[in-house]
Parts: sequence; structure tokens; C-alpha cells
Amino acid sequence: MTTYAFDEDRRAIVAFWETGSSWTASTVADVPGDVPADAVQHLAQALTRLSAQAWRTYTHPASAADEQEVNTEGWRRAQHREAFATVAEAMTRPNLPSDGMLAVSYNPVEECAHQVGRALHGIDSPDLSRRVGAEAQAELGAIEQAELGDLTGRARQALALTRADASPVQVQAADQILNRDPLGSPGLFTEIEPVAAAIAAAHWLQAAADVTAETTGYAPTEIIQEADDIEALAHETPTLVLERLELGLSPYETVTALIRGAMTVAEGRIPDLDELLEHVTEVEELARQQQDPRLRSALLKELRSTPLDPKRPAQDLLEDILDGIRGCWLIYQEDASEDDNDFADEVRAEANANRDRLT
Repeated sequence: MTTYAFDEDRRAIVAFWETGSSWTASTVADVPGDVPADAVQHLAQALTRLSAQAWRTYTHPASAADEQEVNTEGWRRAQHREAFATVAEAMTRPNLPSDGMLAVSYNPVEECAHQVGRALHGIDSPDLSRRVGAEAQAELGAIEQAELGDLTGRARQALALTRADASPVQVQAADQILNRDPLGSPGLFTEIEPVAAAIAAAHWLQAAADVTAETTGYAPTEIIQEADDIEALAHETPTLVLERLELGLSPYETVTALIRGAMTVAEGRIPDLDELLEHVTEVEELARQQQDPRLRSALLKELRSTPLDPKRPAQDLLEDILDGIRGCWLIYQEDASEDDNDFADEVRAEANANRDRLT
């Protein structure tokens, strides 16, 4: 999302946003000298809120909700996204106080646009209103572009976000990068939306584990734990990914389930209460068997509601999956004979032979 600020020295509103590897800044508009600083700061804050709510329609699309019927979460998300069409009108003709009353929209995107409009109304500068209106449309256009899988220009903001869904275009682009280098490359972080990159990487992790299992005799779900004895790796999450893939889940199902769970945790909620209670019961039973109350306390402290970093779950998952692919390479290198083919070539052949897993 874009953050807006008032540069008091230059008397200008500036915008800046993260792109995954760096930050970009631009000047939105110069501010007339007679406009109070607090009025401009209020406008900058309103623009920031509008950007946050608009980008939330990207990170939390209706397609990722469990239900789509009227008055369900999916329906509400769709309403929020449809409000893009009302933003310009709300900014130019905002709801204003009348007889001590103020009409407030239930739609957060639309209401944030009204707040920007009210801030502009208080400043009363036609030129500033025009420039801010153009800025808002540029921001919405970047979101629409990101939804289509085009992360160039201003839409590169999506590289720093975690989305509960993934663009097929971006998944295929990530798959092409991994086809060139099955161990991964920086382009997965600087060119591809992280959830889409993690989905493609999960497919290549499965291919790497299958190739390594065939060469070494290890079970695919044992490989990364074994590799951790050679080099410190983030082995728990990629092993979990392999276990779910082995159960028949697709890379898309596996990755998005983990991502959505972490996003739920980031909002202060429990993604799967039944699963959490099941883990608590297992700990209680183990502690009873060992007759060690200290073990119960220690194990309960280790329980996590998500294996990912809730602040950056998609990037964290992608990093861990690539660690898993490296773990497969380490075991392959240690156990393979001189007659075995190149690891990258074998993984490439395995992944391409099972490309249907990505569809």
C-alpha cells in the first residue's frame, strides 16, 4: 500500500511505497502556502487509509472467501472491490455534515474516499483536488493491474504484500524462473508476487524431493530433516508442505491454506481451533505418559497457531520452500554416485513431467 506524508519544507504531499526490495517515492502535489499544515496532514492520513482499504481488496479477494452468498464474507469483499467505481464521485461530492449529522458508508473503500473528499473540501483548492483525484485513480489502477498479474510500475507494491489468492499468470512466470534455475533465483522475490512464487516453488520442491528420494532411498518427507544435519535449514515448514502434497493436495491448495491461516493469525484470530485443540490434547497426553509436568509447560509454549511469520507469511513461506529445495540438493550431492545425472536436470525433468499439478 502507499503511505502519504506532508513534506513541510517543500510544501508538498509525497507518496512512498515498498516494492519488495526497495522503496519508491513520488510527489503528489504542491500545497498552497496558505493551507494549514494540520489540514494537509489530515488529507495525507485520509489518502493513506484509502490506499490501505483499496489494497485490502487485492490481498483479501472475494475468491479467497469460504462463502459468497449475500451478507457473507465473500459477498462483502466483492462489494468493497466494486466500490472502486464510486471513489471519484465520493471524492468530488463527499458526504458533508448537515444539521449535526453525517452519513457514513458501510463500505470501507467508499467511506475512505468520502474522508479524502471532506479533507479536500476543507482545504478548498481546485488544483490540489484535481491532482489528488488523479493520484487516487493511479493507485486504483495499480491494484487493477496487479490483479491481472502485471506487477510493473506502481503495481510492484504487490511484491511486498501477502495475498490470499494467486494470479495464474504470476504462477506461470515463477515456474519459468524455477525452470531456468531449480534452486531458485532472486527474480522470485523481485519480479513475482510471493504467494504465486511459493505455489510454483512448492511444485518444484515436490519434484526435488521425489528425485532425491529415488536416488538416495529416503522418503520424500524425511529428506529435509536429514539435510538439516548437513547445513542449518528451515526444515519444519517445507517438510509440512511435502506432507500435505503427499496427501494429494495441490501446490495451490497447500500454499494458500498455510497463507490464509497466517493471515488470520495476523488479524488476532485462530485459523483452525479444532486443530489447535488437537495439538493441546496430544501434549497433555504425552505429559501424562512421561509424568513430567515441566514437559507439558515446555511443549505448550512451543505450540504455534501458524508455522509462518504472520507479518510476512508469503515471503517467509517462499524462503522456507527454497530452503527445502536446497536441502534436497544437499542430500542428493552427498548420496549420489558419479553415474547419476545433474540434480538440476533431473528435477527439471520431474517437474515438467508433472506440470499438471500447477493447473
